[in-house]
Amino acid sequence: MASANQVRASHILIKHEGSRRKASWKDPEGRVIKNTTRETAVSQLKAFREDIVCGKAKFEDIASRFSDCSSAKRGGDLGPFGRGQMQKPFEDATYALKVGEISEIVDTDSGVHIVMRTG
Repeated sequence: MASANQVRASHILIKHEGSRRKASWKDPEGRVIKNTTRETAVSQLKAFREDIVCGKAKFEDIASRFSDCSSAKRGGDLGPFGRGQMQKPFEDATYALKVGEISEIVDTDSGVHIVMRTG
């Protein structure tokens, strides 16, 4: 349960050639990531977001199949967190959302994300 000054969120992360760590659970050697431009990552995420928003797909399902974050195995759930625990753009985007809302594209050193606030 998130405390008063905490939020809870799930996210879908797509890493790209500019990401800080160019490897993930689904691409341990980083072969795909190193060859993915930021533009490609963003267009993938925009398509996922569209499918989720219009009800064609569930956030958790897309996260568990496509997210480059290890939170994929939890459907993208990051659990509760407070200010100062996440990269600033990610934190700002999450706090700006209402519960149930999904962000536009968020850029961090890790890659590009869409965030769904869950608490």
